[in-house]
Amino acid sequence: MQATYAKCIEVSKRVRFEIDRDVIRGRAFDFSKKFLPDGLSKIDRLDFLGAAEKRLVSQIQGRTYANMFGLVERFIAPKVTQISGAHWLGDQTAFEALVRFTDEELKHQELFRRIERMVAQGMPGGYTFLPQPNDVAQAVLSKSTWAVLALICHIELFVLTHFRQAIEPDAELSDLWKDVFTFHAREESQHAILDELEWMRENGTLTVVERDQGVDDLIALVAAVDGILQMQAKADAAFFFAMTRKLSVEREARVEAAFLSAYRWQYIVSGVQDERFQQILGGMVDAAQMARIGGALAPILE
Repeated sequence: MQATYAKCIEVSKRVRFEIDRDVIRGRAFDFSKKFLPDGLSKIDRLDFLGAAEKRLVSQIQGRTYANMFGLVERFIAPKVTQISGAHWLGDQTAFEALVRFTDEELKHQELFRRIERMVAQGMPGGYTFLPQPNDVAQAVLSKSTWAVLALICHIELFVLTHFRQAIEPDAELSDLWKDVFTFHAREESQHAILDELEWMRENGTLTVVERDQGVDDLIALVAAVDGILQMQAKADAAFFFAMTRKLSVEREARVEAAFLSAYRWQYIVSGVQDERFQQILGGMVDAAQMARIGGALAPILE
């Protein structure tokens, strides 16, 4: 295990980036191009939209995508700082790996704050990101460590899935936008490994009752995430309607449903369906607990 922590440190040093020097490099976003690939925006479901309207959907979703990562990293950094305490007077390699993890997440928060300000300069006013990061972080951190680490591991794994399967292969994205998520994924790849190690370590300390409470907490966290997605999908669809031609009531409903479906895919479904996440979770919980999780996810998966 120490060798894995050491490898994460080695890779972290090798792929480390600076926001201005390596990512932004004095550039602005190209609004003639998409921000999110079709595989994430699910734009193919809106066949009645024109090319420019589809591009706008990708840009609105891309703006929310960046803001969502800034949001989740608000609770990831404090939780990783907290769990590093288990190594303070023990394995210093593990401690260093988690300190570097925290430092990188703080940098990612700043990166996404910068991205939001830059996108706002090129997009008409009226967009609103509704979740309040500190309020969300406080609510998440009130749950058991096992559940929070499960949520964090899920997030880190879907970041890598999104990048490999959709973002990296798409040649039609804004170059700057693609670079943001290329550099982000390079550092997140180590975080996913550390998440798994720390989640498994925490799991090994729990009683049966504590783990069962962790399952309940994880279900509550997923429900809370879905509530955020429903709220933001409605807001983003309304912003789209304000910026484009008048659509029929039926087509407006389809647009709003497409936003929610895309967001559920991006932030919940793609993670829970990740093979590695299923293996880790399946090795920790029993059949009844897995059935409870599956039952809670069923309405979202549908």
